[in-house]
Amino acid sequence: MTGNEFIRKVKALGRLHGIEVVLNASRGKGSHQTLYYGTSFTVIRNLKDELKTGTLHGMCAQLGIRASDL
Repeated sequence: MTGNEFIRKVKALGRLHGIEVVLNASRGKGSHQTLYYGTSFTVIRNLKDELKTGTLHGMCAQLGIRASDL
């Protein structure tokens, strides 16, 4: 899964549960961006690169969701 796919799936999950999802491109350096899921947030690096399994699970843990929910 790429960073763009992750963002798209988290936004869909947020719509389903009524949770606000915001992508803040100005809060991050270079290709890094911050994704807010309600009050939780995680940093997403290059949006076009494939996410490694550990990185994906870590980002899901920071947001309080399961990777299987995506």
